Amino acid sequence: MPARLPCDYRDLVPIRVALADDSLLVLEGLQQILSSEPDVEVVASCGDLPSLLEAVETTQPDVVLTDIRMPPSGTDEGIRLAVELRRLHPEVGVVVLSQYAEPRYALALLEAGSDRRGYLLKERVHDRAQLVSAIESVASGGSVIDPRIVEVLVAASARREQSPLAELTQREQEVLAEIAQGKSNAAIAESLVLTKRAVEKHINSIFLKLGLSEAENVSKRVMATLLFLAEAPVATPEPGPSGTS
Repeated sequence: MPARLPCDYRDLVPIRVALADDSLLVLEGLQQILSSEPDVEVVASCGDLPSLLEAVETTQPDVVLTDIRMPPSGTDEGIRLAVELRRLHPEVGVVVLSQYAEPRYALALLEAGSDRRGYLLKERVHDRAQLVSAIESVASGGSVIDPRIVEVLVAASARREQSPLAELTQREQEVLAEIAQGKSNAAIAESLVLTKRAVEKHINSIFLKLGLSEAENVSKRVMATLLFLAEAPVATPEPGPSGTS
């Protein structure tokens, strides 16, 4: 069994990734996409939850990239895996892939903490840079939430009467969406073409209005923001047949 290297050596060795999906085509596609990345090494490829859990024990990956629905039940195996790994192997990151924008699953994924957790739509896997960036962020202890998930949550909550989100300006809502993706102030400034000072002012205003001003770091802010936004009911599609999660 390979020994896990201290995080200080992250820049010297590839990120070890275990893949899981009940579709052989998806697995082959992910392997092909990641095979050309020198900073990523695929150490396992699995088609169901039991084999994935076994692979985690034997290969000790840094990150698990998994479908949200797999055998045996085809419901929420990816989420259950993340919960189990939080308990048994908290140092292992998990990036869950789903075909649909399902905020309830993203919130369940982050319920025990947003560090080392990511939720992406499957359409993102075709963008190699975005997929690798998510793996790297999660491996380093960060979190990644698909922008479309954030958009659905913000829009749904903003429609509620007397929602504190109604007090946010358009620019503050844009900054909030960036925060919920786990971005740093510098990254938000670059994305929205703002100065760092302007971003800081917007963030202070946002969390004052939302009652979240006591948050101490990005991960806590991500979790608190998403939990707050989750108060609004969001319609989600019914589970599709195997291989369409």
